[in-house]
Amino acid sequence: MFFMRLLSILTFLFVLFVVPALAQQAIIGLGKSPLPINQYFTVSISAQDQPIKDYTPFPEIEGFKKSSKFSSTKTIITGGETTIIYTITQNYAALDEGEYEIEPFSMKVNGQTVQTKRMVLKITPMVVSDFAVEDDEQAVEEAEEDITEPEFINKDDNAFLTLYLDKEEVYVGEGVNVALYFYLAEEDQRLLEFYNFEEQITTLLRQLKQPNVWEEAFDFTEVTPEHITVQGHPYLRFKLYEAVLYPINSNPIKFPALSLQMIKYKVAKNPSLLTEDRQEGYKTYFAREREVLVKELPPHPLRNMVPVGNYRLRESLSSRKVPVNKSFNYLFQIEGEGNLAAIVSPTPTPPAALELYPPDIRQDITKRAGRVTGAKTFTYHVLAREPGNYNLSDVVEWIYFNPTTATYDTLQAKLTASVVGQRDNNAMILSRDLGPFYKIIDNEDATLQSLHQVNDIKRYTNIILVVLLAISSFVFIRSKKQ
Repeated sequence: MFFMRLLSILTFLFVLFVVPALAQQAIIGLGKSPLPINQYFTVSISAQDQPIKDYTPFPEIEGFKKSSKFSSTKTIITGGETTIIYTITQNYAALDEGEYEIEPFSMKVNGQTVQTKRMVLKITPMVVSDFAVEDDEQAVEEAEEDITEPEFINKDDNAFLTLYLDKEEVYVGEGVNVALYFYLAEEDQRLLEFYNFEEQITTLLRQLKQPNVWEEAFDFTEVTPEHITVQGHPYLRFKLYEAVLYPINSNPIKFPALSLQMIKYKVAKNPSLLTEDRQEGYKTYFAREREVLVKELPPHPLRNMVPVGNYRLRESLSSRKVPVNKSFNYLFQIEGEGNLAAIVSPTPTPPAALELYPPDIRQDITKRAGRVTGAKTFTYHVLAREPGNYNLSDVVEWIYFNPTTATYDTLQAKLTASVVGQRDNNAMILSRDLGPFYKIIDNEDATLQSLHQVNDIKRYTNIILVVLLAISSFVFIRSKKQ
């Protein structure tokens, strides 16, 4: 009996400490193969129920060049339990067509080391696309001229700091993409370097912070250059900050003038006479003040409560024909672009013959290319007490404001559920499918557990320690006598 109790205690401790640790492991995901050369190969790291705060740099892959990086989150609410999956994805651009062997590599994510398997990736022919840069061409003309010194020439540079806004006027609740970029002409790479970057970026982020907005910031831990073209000239673009801001009232969003100090090298006037071919100096670059005007939504009874965005509806039924007193699931999914975190579940208005239970909620958000998109899914468990055809358009609808058309719109259910059979007034037990957790009840041990199990653990531990102490004392005394 003692050994059985001890075994149960050890099992309890294993479940208490080991199982939660396993549930929090991070994973690495690799992209698909084959892949056209004009598409990115991706490497993703994911963690469940813990934000990715610390991770080693993504690996360098031979035959590929690192490009942009983006983050996403998935929120799943089932049976009142919330699960959040955080993901960071690195894009890789292939340099040539062919087959590549990606050897196994490891990364450390939130202190955990995760490993990949070997992969063969096939890169197929590409389709060439042209890329354009918006709104930043005028800033090229703002490059400053410096003074020439006797031994070193302060060479002109083509570089500038700019705050990009994709809109200058939005409605309350409508998103505006904000990005802070530093541009540097490719031929001037030897002239400039970042200076005291961590301290300066902290100051810039504090200046960009807005008091009256909901911020969806884009996550990136490395400042890597993008190759772009401005007015026909090749530039390196460094993204220092990016977010989508959703104003919560009609106060304008105001950004102050921003500055970034860089190390600026002077070039030797006569390199053959000097031991050094450049001399370190400093130069400050400025981005002008910017402002976004915020408009009130048009008059409407729900003006202060409706979400804002471009949305569409996807819906489905677990079964189109259901017997009386049998449950079915109705999925109401809102997808599109907007502040998905602010969307609350629709309030159903079911007839007396239908019972709708609070929904399970799943949220998928992707932040990419200056946009926040995704889907929010509400899964309702429905129980019909009487036979008949039930048009769900009379039960569930969701009103929102579309900033593109500047009108209020409604996402309304279109499906019809058919309930068949005879009404059963004596039905006492609901047959709602409560999920896999309840399906294992019949197979589980129903033995009552003591509320004093922790005290029992302490008691048995003390007994073991006393026995070990007695044995040690006996051995010690006996060895002394010999």
